[in-house]
Amino acid sequence: MSSRPPPRSCDTFVALPPAAAGGRVVFGKNSDRPADEVQEVVYFPAATHPPGAALECTYIPVEQVEKTHAVVLSRPSWLWGAEMGANEHGVCIGNEAVWGREEIGDDEALLGMDLVRLGLERADTAEKALNVIVDLLEKYGQGGNCMESHMAFTYHNSFLIADRKEAWVLETSGKYWAAEKVEGGVRNISNQLSITTKIDREHPELKEYAKSKGWWDGEKQFDFAATYSYVNTARMTTSRGRYCEGYKLLNKHKGSITSEIMMEILRDKESGINMEGGFMTTGSMVSVLPQQPNLPCIHFFTGTPDPARSVFKPFIFVPNITQLLKTSSPTFGHNDPVKKQPRFQNKPDRRHELYKKHESAAVVMETIKGKGKEMLKEIQDLEKQKISEMESILQNGCLDIKQVVNLFSQSVEEELKIYS
Repeated sequence: MSSRPPPRSCDTFVALPPAAAGGRVVFGKNSDRPADEVQEVVYFPAATHPPGAALECTYIPVEQVEKTHAVVLSRPSWLWGAEMGANEHGVCIGNEAVWGREEIGDDEALLGMDLVRLGLERADTAEKALNVIVDLLEKYGQGGNCMESHMAFTYHNSFLIADRKEAWVLETSGKYWAAEKVEGGVRNISNQLSITTKIDREHPELKEYAKSKGWWDGEKQFDFAATYSYVNTARMTTSRGRYCEGYKLLNKHKGSITSEIMMEILRDKESGINMEGGFMTTGSMVSVLPQQPNLPCIHFFTGTPDPARSVFKPFIFVPNITQLLKTSSPTFGHNDPVKKQPRFQNKPDRRHELYKKHESAAVVMETIKGKGKEMLKEIQDLEKQKISEMESILQNGCLDIKQVVNLFSQSVEEELKIYS
């Protein structure tokens, strides 16, 4: 049994109308990972697969489905799955590490990050993505090292899943799970179970299992977080932790949450949401999902650490998008240390071009005051320009497919120019 690490995780947020401005759903996530881990932004087109095909996830194969949707992902570059991402139907998913009373086994199974990608590739609504994840959880289980290291870092997962119309929180403990449909306009998840007594869907044996373990007496009202973890659910939104701080920030802006407000929340250092240190925010995502089906969903990704000095660059699903080369890490095929047994015997250089240039620029921003300040202003101006261009598309409902097919890649080129 691997020793449990201190709870370090990420934060995922959603705002639904009327909490979000303009009748839109706004989704946001910071991915907090080991500071030296590279996060890449990659695109995979929709595809059809032959009957009986197998799909190699990070550690195990699963049965492939006939059709998969186009996806854009922000992911640790050593694994198959993703920390966060979106698909062509406007479904967005982010996951968090959670720990509780249920033991975490050492067996390799599906990572929570694999489940994020599988949900996006296989579902065209938030609730269908929830179904995909719980079905795979039942069939294959969750488990395996979540860090590119011979030191074990394992956890169970919670997920925030959104589409143009609704959002769901799904929280797991081994194969057991509870799901809550988001009401009240805003919701966030962090590195603790947070579903209490409002359970809209659940594993059929969720309560019986808790009873058999002596965690619940079968008499008092069933509270998932209190039963399956050690959390005092009465204090969750008042004690000073990232979950509580995120909850406060969402509620502070309730009624006027836009993509820019969501980016501001993800950049907040005082709350710990923008994490620094051995674990840090290595990638960030914000999505705007208009309720009108004729308007495009817009997904912003940094592809670089620390959103306070990164550019959120827009991506829109249209036909004929090519691979995002400047944010794609090198690949090592069968020679990848993740694929060889024993795993993780060494660590190759996985830095993509944007990561390398951003890394050098971050040093300038830290050490050369005048030049660093100037560079930071230039990237902030670039981001403002992109947000303004995207707002214009949403206001006018006019999308020039030729112009946006390379939208993300062109934004990356403009960012690279500032760094060089």
